[in-house]
Amino acid sequence: MARILRAAATVAALSTALAACGSGGDGNSVAAGISAPTTTSTAAPSGTIAWGPCTDIKRPGGQPPAQSERAQQCGKLRVPLDYAKPDGDSIDMAVIRVRASGPGKRIGSLVFNFGGPGASGVDTLAQAAKAFTNLNRHYDLVSFDPRGVGRSSGVRCGDNAMMDKYTSMNTLPTNDADRAEIRQTTKEFVTACGQTSGKLLPYVGTVNAAADMDRLREALGEEKLNYFGISYGTQLGAVYATRFPKNVGRFVLDAPLDPSVSLADRTMVQTKGFQHAYNAFLKDCVKEPRQCEIGTDVTLANKNVVKLMDDLKDTPLEVGDRTLTQGLAGTGIAAALYSEMTWPLLDQALGQAIKGDGRIMLALADSYNGRLPDGSYTTLMSSFPAISCVDTAERPTPGELATVETETMRVSPLFGGSGMGLTCSMWPVPGSDEARRVNATGSAPIVVIGGTGDPATPYEWAPKLTSELRTGVLVTYKGEGHGAYLSGDACIAKVTDAYLIDGKVPAKGITCSNP
Repeated sequence: MARILRAAATVAALSTALAACGSGGDGNSVAAGISAPTTTSTAAPSGTIAWGPCTDIKRPGGQPPAQSERAQQCGKLRVPLDYAKPDGDSIDMAVIRVRASGPGKRIGSLVFNFGGPGASGVDTLAQAAKAFTNLNRHYDLVSFDPRGVGRSSGVRCGDNAMMDKYTSMNTLPTNDADRAEIRQTTKEFVTACGQTSGKLLPYVGTVNAAADMDRLREALGEEKLNYFGISYGTQLGAVYATRFPKNVGRFVLDAPLDPSVSLADRTMVQTKGFQHAYNAFLKDCVKEPRQCEIGTDVTLANKNVVKLMDDLKDTPLEVGDRTLTQGLAGTGIAAALYSEMTWPLLDQALGQAIKGDGRIMLALADSYNGRLPDGSYTTLMSSFPAISCVDTAERPTPGELATVETETMRVSPLFGGSGMGLTCSMWPVPGSDEARRVNATGSAPIVVIGGTGDPATPYEWAPKLTSELRTGVLVTYKGEGHGAYLSGDACIAKVTDAYLIDGKVPAKGITCSNP
């Protein structure tokens, strides 16, 4: 769950998703050309980018924009599939830039990774560029689909029917039969990943993505890499700074992960984070009892949500020709907890689901899962485990998974479980711990921004990553939601922009409070 979900994009997607939620796809429309990463003629010669119009940008609901933005340019950069064999197979990495708008001195390029792992930087920057208008006056804003994501040989795990089965499975087991079903569905998903994208899977990790990012720096003609990483993008930035410390320019890492934590610890910390955000949502909802659809006080509201989840396990809600399962409802709840902006929408979605209408809740889950109105999927839910599992050598045993499940369910019956450990325990290729060790000694200062109410990357990871980097400078955001800069907090924007535009390193111990 450690990925950025932009609340505004989620809300914008719902009108389209609601209209389509009863008209699922045919279950067979897997995109062509994704299982064999090879050199193609569409990219410029190695080391260069041939920029041109962006022709396949998608809106959050999967629809193309009404018109292309003239300031946006797209291209491809050829990179080795295996850096140990630089003259072997290669893949084309999709890249986008939004040219600096001025007025003001142009500094260079600012490269973004918006999270995941598995989010499309091309689509996200195209949709979110206006949120970075002040930075865009001085920088070309640049992003990319990392290897294994979207247009960059995106990982696929079977067909749409497989993805529907995997994303809709119930995730809160109460007996051995539930656990066996979860395990079997996960096994089928993992097997499909190996069958569809097996050649690519060993090479999609963060270490290789960091090397790709240095190739991108060179292709952009930049001596130093100026970088803005959010959520998983903080791990990618930390790994880059570890491997290329002398190439670090102005770096901001917002909503940071601690790469060093184990799968079990990550699952526990995130379970606590989402439970904290859920509790905050309930308290906020009942401030105006007559306006809170799920209950007039916290106890009643929570009781109604728990009953809904219990009911959905045995009797999913029909939504057109689809069903809202307990697993999809849990995903929808988590999706809406990423930002205070979507808390009112979550109240509405839960209130309607309790009354028997699961459309909004299903649309929230679809937005998070990357399920498009035609029933097809982006690569997000396939890229996420592919990158996560190759980034760790851990392959938990059944006993270890059972312990994690027991402990996290005790903390949160709503968000507990075995986490990514179950998927990684079955993953078809080995992983490496190289991306878990970071030390940017010798780099320029790296600004790390942690939010005290962040559900997906809880605050405790921010000071830990700051310390591990050796060159980190911690900024604390006292507020709710995943990602501080996009929260709209004026203090965070001022501190961040002063660093990225003027090179002013934040004072030690600086804190911004959301009023």
